[in-house]
Amino acid sequence: MNLRFQHERATQAAARLLASRGGRMSYMKLLKLLYLSDRKALLTYGRPITYDRYVSMDHGPVLSQTYNLMVAEESPTDAPSYWRRLISEPVNYEVSLRVALPPHDQLSRVQEDILDAVFSEFGALSRWELVTVVHTLPEWKDPHGSSIPISLRDLLASGGLDDGEVDEIESALLGEEALATLLDK
Repeated sequence: MNLRFQHERATQAAARLLASRGGRMSYMKLLKLLYLSDRKALLTYGRPITYDRYVSMDHGPVLSQTYNLMVAEESPTDAPSYWRRLISEPVNYEVSLRVALPPHDQLSRVQEDILDAVFSEFGALSRWELVTVVHTLPEWKDPHGSSIPISLRDLLASGGLDDGEVDEIESALLGEEALATLLDK
């Protein structure tokens, strides 16, 4: 199931985590914190924060489209993307905030609380300690140098939800996608 990626919300979530750490961190660590936040939101409330696609990579699960935003090299002749207006390109494997006070109008209070809780629990860990943590998640499979999609169903089941709960969440998310598609026409 492909969900409609919420790039502004993903950017604001990343900016909030960066602000929690003083404005700079390893992009690998940021990706892990974002994944853990999306996972927690999905398992707790049945809705992710970013609506991104999940993949297993060598260093653990990753939000695929968020990763692409993070490492994309933008054309110097184009206007900067929303991501680049708020967050720098990686330099020495780190990204930093470009603004003093990042916007948060795309994040609900519940989503902000989840991001804050994940940062409180895991923010003091190094990127390599976080890799060790996410390697213990049951949905992660070693891709041996490649990437393997993580289905929404596998993530939900790995988080301890039964088949009925998984079906209910998937059905609700499909309904949201259908409604969004109709509203786009």
